Amino acid sequence: MVIGSRAVDRLGALAGDASVHPVARTAALRALEGIGDERALDMALAAAGDPHDSVAVAAVSVVRTFLAGSHDLRAVDALTAIALDRRRDDAVREAALRALGDLEPATLNPVLEALFTDSSARLRAAARGAAGSSGADETTAGDAWIAPDVGDVPDDPPRVRRALSRIGSQIALPRLHHLIERIREREQKATGDRRREWMRARATAHVALATRGSRLAIYDLRESLDAAKDPLPVEFLAALTMVGDASCLEPLAGAYARASGEPGAKPRTRDWWHRHLADAFQAIVAREAMTRRHAVAKKIDKRWPDAFRELWP
Repeated sequence: MVIGSRAVDRLGALAGDASVHPVARTAALRALEGIGDERALDMALAAAGDPHDSVAVAAVSVVRTFLAGSHDLRAVDALTAIALDRRRDDAVREAALRALGDLEPATLNPVLEALFTDSSARLRAAARGAAGSSGADETTAGDAWIAPDVGDVPDDPPRVRRALSRIGSQIALPRLHHLIERIREREQKATGDRRREWMRARATAHVALATRGSRLAIYDLRESLDAAKDPLPVEFLAALTMVGDASCLEPLAGAYARASGEPGAKPRTRDWWHRHLADAFQAIVAREAMTRRHAVAKKIDKRWPDAFRELWP
């Protein structure tokens, strides 16, 4: 996090530079969201007014990370103003409304009531959806553990997994990361099928992070592979395929070699676990533009030569 903190000023300058392509500015804001430095709030508030929707929406996500901290009042006021500002693009306003969904009903309801009669059909529908979620099989109140206090994870892993599947994309990245830590604590204390259920919930949280392009918990993915004696839930490999980097290749190769059993086992004896391990491995190699001259490639070839020949594209 030291490196991340030192990068804040540079990322903020990049995000606020109108001469820079919106894709790069959006990426800078996503990086700021993952770092969680207090200086990012002012940077995000400035970027939230950007004329490019992708940049403004990314800025809203950064502001959202401050809803539970010492700057929560500024963050709430800013997001409320964005959600109610009819001059702004609907996509940005809806992103602000989703961010405010983390709040208690007493704070959120006045915003929803104002939006029920908004001139935008999209915002009216979004407000009705936010208000009507209490009629779903799992209510907004029932999911409150996600937002205000991530330490209070319900002792119900299927419920946790369903909630993360449904609204994981709306949860602030640092909060998702904290949830992974809390779920892992529950998992380590459980046994048998219960432990497997908690593992599936943790895997779902990893997918929620990965779909946002975040590598906040990539260390947990590596550690899970290193410790795996049996196939992991496929969501772990889905997350690795999306955000895994070079540091993940050795754990992937090790898991592949362990699962192969006898050296030189024929590919036709391999199961879905082998295929997904190979797919994740090769996706990372392609994304990182790696060659056999890379240090990690040489290390894998020396330690697991059979696996290396099968895995390296």
